[in-house]
Amino acid sequence: MGVNLAKGQRVSLDKSMSMALVGLGWDINQYDSGADFDLDASAFLLGADGKVRKDEDFIFYGNLKSADGAVRHTGDNLTGEGDGDDEVLIIDFTKVPADVQKIAITVTIYEAQQRGQNFGQVSNAYVRVARMANENDMAGSEVLKFDLVEEFSIETALVVCEIYRNNGDWKFNAVGAGYQGGLEALCRSFGVNV
Repeated sequence: MGVNLAKGQRVSLDKSMSMALVGLGWDINQYDSGADFDLDASAFLLGADGKVRKDEDFIFYGNLKSADGAVRHTGDNLTGEGDGDDEVLIIDFTKVPADVQKIAITVTIYEAQQRGQNFGQVSNAYVRVARMANENDMAGSEVLKFDLVEEFSIETALVVCEIYRNNGDWKFNAVGAGYQGGLEALCRSFGVNV
């Protein structure tokens, strides 16, 4: 069982962890808007300036793998139904380029504005990091978990956490910050051309 973190907490990741599974999960509250509720996990590989080095450093359902193979998305879950992780990102720390200082992990609601949806309709959201024994270990051994207990009533995008370099080591920051404007707003904030 991993360590449970609260918003704002930072912890060091084990130096011996070469591959991490970042699992994100959530439940949808009972509602009837007539539209599916599709949450999407993404990763932004950021330089020292807090921006992507190039647009391909944005890993999401439309670009499942970084060019260097450091981060990959295992695929889009369109409903979030069922137990366990709803979407998964894999980080291979041995392949992360030296000029990538931070990996921001985000969740957005697909077509939130058109569908009248926001994170106030989401519950039991979490992110967990698990040590992978190898690239085929899709369960991993959980090292930490961050439950997003805060109420987000109007937000359509969340920066869930950051995994960042600090004096040569990788650390985890439980961010839990909500934004309006969905994925487009996050892309602009991180320097992706949209």
